[in-house]
Amino acid sequence: MQFDDDARLDTSEVQDVRGRRIPGGRATVGGGLAGLLALLLGLFFGVGPDQLGLTDTSPQPVPTSSSLAQVQQDCRTGQDANTRDDCRMVAVVNSVQDFWDEEFERRRGTYSRSPTVFFSQRVGTACGAATSAVGPFYCPGDRKVYLDLGFFDELRTKFGSSGGPFAQAYVVAHEYGHHVQDLMGTLDRAQDGRSGADSNAVRVELQADCYAGVWAHHATTTPDESTGRPLITDLTEADIRDGMDAAAAVGDDRIQERFQGRVTPETWTHGSAAQRQAWFQQGYRTGDMARCNTFA
Repeated sequence: MQFDDDARLDTSEVQDVRGRRIPGGRATVGGGLAGLLALLLGLFFGVGPDQLGLTDTSPQPVPTSSSLAQVQQDCRTGQDANTRDDCRMVAVVNSVQDFWDEEFERRRGTYSRSPTVFFSQRVGTACGAATSAVGPFYCPGDRKVYLDLGFFDELRTKFGSSGGPFAQAYVVAHEYGHHVQDLMGTLDRAQDGRSGADSNAVRVELQADCYAGVWAHHATTTPDESTGRPLITDLTEADIRDGMDAAAAVGDDRIQERFQGRVTPETWTHGSAAQRQAWFQQGYRTGDMARCNTFA
């Protein structure tokens, strides 16, 4: 996965609060991998939201970090994205949002851009307070994606993903798939309180996987505003395999087998490894969001 060295990164699409400790109250974190990790850990180990960091009623000190603008200072060009993980994530966010802006316009709609928030340890959101334990997530309350970059090491070491830059990009694109669903009014379908292989919760997650694949299909042809050329210049089959491997690693059956030693489809919230790969592949193969109707 390579970026155009001369492209200018738009750091306004990322809010870097790493190092801050944010005051916050009770959390209701929605969308993305957050619900999966929290729910599965709760089921496997018998711990509640407080132990997982999904709720926090204790007072927190005000921000004291001296490096809150790290991304804005260090991530300026595509060359930076080719050498730094955090700059790469800025570039992926830029590329994903450039695509959805163009796609909504093509469909005579309006795409509202959503910031990604880089945090460490703990963050306050409109959905409540959360810690790194919940993984990446999308909060519909403030329409932001939240990401602790340390999650990508856990994706490889704890969940068995092969890793790689595009595995990271897949995760970000999946969360922006939830933002697209939010704008289109389909994200609420996951909030009916049901779980299981045929639940709306699973269908929403699989659709976000498909939307991630749709972006990947167009990633090397979507023009960047600063140059008029694609921000992503090279995306190989090996990159796509890394993305597919990441999708499988966070399949409900794969995680259940790894952590509880048995598969219980009635508790699924995100879909099986095979389903997640299949829907990502559907989006990548067709490049058509209309082919991502997981509710049919």
